[in-house]
Amino acid sequence: MSQSTASSVVDFLSIVERLKRTKRTGWVNSGISGPESIADHMYRMGIMAMLIDDSSLDRTRCIKMAIVHDLAEALVGDITPFDGVSKADKFKLEKQGMHDIVTTLGNSRAAREIEALWLEYEEDQTNEAHLVHDLDKCEMIQQAMEYEISDSIKLDSFFNTTKGIFRHPQVQAWVEEIYRRRRAATD
Repeated sequence: MSQSTASSVVDFLSIVERLKRTKRTGWVNSGISGPESIADHMYRMGIMAMLIDDSSLDRTRCIKMAIVHDLAEALVGDITPFDGVSKADKFKLEKQGMHDIVTTLGNSRAAREIEALWLEYEEDQTNEAHLVHDLDKCEMIQQAMEYEISDSIKLDSFFNTTKGIFRHPQVQAWVEEIYRRRRAATD
């Protein structure tokens, strides 16, 4: 079994640092001043996964998946559905990015775990992946609501593209509360 060297870990952490600097494309395209970074988004998703109270899920796996699900974006950027890149091409680019990350980490156990978590998220076949997909979109509309309030801007498209897609009951309750607060802020 291969192990990461100190040099490969520092190289990897430098890749991860890009997530702290890369602003989320959807917010940039919407004219948000000082938009959140990809790392900001993944961090809050990790916190959200910690708040899930569901004994049928491996919560630790969900937390880990939340903090690595957009990791390849450090190398390929934040590609949105509106960027003209097909889902297949986006997957291919991100898969290559994950391969490069695994190589950077010397194909270590940790690197293979990161890659497996990313692939599980992408394939969306497990209950944990379903939850993390819900968290991804729930975090997005939470942020959209916050930008609507702080920047006095309407971000309907973020809400319209996620309407009715949430599967987990606890996340559905959070989404209902987000909608309630959004309505109250505009009344």
